[in-house]
Amino acid sequence: MKPASLSLRLGLTVSLLGAVLVLLLAVLAFFALSHELNTLSRDSLAAKMQQVEHSLSLYENPLDITTEPHSLLDQVMGHDNLTLTLYDLNNPRTPLLKSGSGLQDPRVELKAANSAADTLTYSRSTDAQGRHFLTASRLITLKNGSRVSVLLSMDNANDDALLSAYLQSTVIALPLLLLLIGLSAWAVVQRGLAPLREFRKVAARISTQDLDHRLSVDNMPQELSELAHGINYMLHRLDSGVQQLSQFSDDLAHELRSPITNLMGKAQVTLSRERPNEEYRAALESCIEELGRVNRIVSDMLFLAQVRDPAAGVLLEPVCMEDEALKVVELFSLSAEEKRISLNVTGNGRTLGDRLMIQRAISNLLSNAIRHCPAGEAISVIIEHRANLVSLRVSNPGAGIEAQHLPHVFDRFYRVDNSRTRSQGGTGLGLAIVRSIMSLHQGSAEVQSTPGGLTVFRLSFPGMVR
Repeated sequence: MKPASLSLRLGLTVSLLGAVLVLLLAVLAFFALSHELNTLSRDSLAAKMQQVEHSLSLYENPLDITTEPHSLLDQVMGHDNLTLTLYDLNNPRTPLLKSGSGLQDPRVELKAANSAADTLTYSRSTDAQGRHFLTASRLITLKNGSRVSVLLSMDNANDDALLSAYLQSTVIALPLLLLLIGLSAWAVVQRGLAPLREFRKVAARISTQDLDHRLSVDNMPQELSELAHGINYMLHRLDSGVQQLSQFSDDLAHELRSPITNLMGKAQVTLSRERPNEEYRAALESCIEELGRVNRIVSDMLFLAQVRDPAAGVLLEPVCMEDEALKVVELFSLSAEEKRISLNVTGNGRTLGDRLMIQRAISNLLSNAIRHCPAGEAISVIIEHRANLVSLRVSNPGAGIEAQHLPHVFDRFYRVDNSRTRSQGGTGLGLAIVRSIMSLHQGSAEVQSTPGGLTVFRLSFPGMVR
């Protein structure tokens, strides 16, 4: 079964909540109206009871009420919904006075008369025709001390008719109101989800060949605006990554093409005719040299892939930078002696890192320094520990690096002098490996160079508290 769309789910949810709220308000309004009508009826009966009490205060005894009831009858005259009934407590079977055509059930009247008290009490009743009455009862004392039970009954037919009309109008209006709520909820949801349709359009146009599309954040809700900024930033990073990958693929194909072409050419020339064993041996040695270069390129690429993989975590341990630098200097001491180059290590510092990776980073920098340092000069490895930073600098004199090359020296396969580096066996990946190692250690790699002066490579590591 196909899942319902988000707009349908939200529309139904909002409509359901709106329907529940309308029904709740309708019920609350019904009870509030019923309570208010009951309160008005009680207040009206209480006010009328005060008028009756005032009139009764003029009578001497119950007999006067029977002979001269005019002042009492005036109290209910013109009120078709009121019924006034008076009972003598000494003779409760026959009412002293009864006016009005409302409540006519003697049993209800007698029950109310017998339950009358000095304070005003109320009771509800229903006659045989289903009419509802509210009866107020009270005992009132005459001048001679006689007490009569006064009943004032109000026919609630008008109130019932009003409540019935309210219910009928609510039943008629409710479906229309619910339909209006549903349509409004649908329109609001469609308008609110409009930016998501823009997301879908942009996502449909994205491909590895076309990552230039971006989401517009103009007039977009704050929550979706933040999401759009995040997606745009993600697309920017993907675009940069794809471009770097494409450039890397081109560079790698270019780097491998030269040794492979040399291998094929050398093999084809050698096999073109019969040759002495010495020439075959020389050809094989040349091929081995080229294969060694290919092997170094592949090994360096595998190492770069390893250190750039986020899942490839490294075990960090305390590392003494002076000790690791001295180990690397010892490895390069013979090649430095051949060029009469002196290697000096000064300073000390400790950091958390992988020993072998740090040695490789120093080794790559020192190898480059020896390759480009003039004979008879000195290469300095200086270690400094300042605040929370440990830096290692490798500086050497030489031709230097021109300013336009400095931003790119850490890029893969980038060479300042292609012909010279290839002839010296470089792969163009040494400094890229250095940068990846430093990134893995949450550090940085920088270079400063003056043509004809010193070239200084700096590695900055997070320091350890001494």
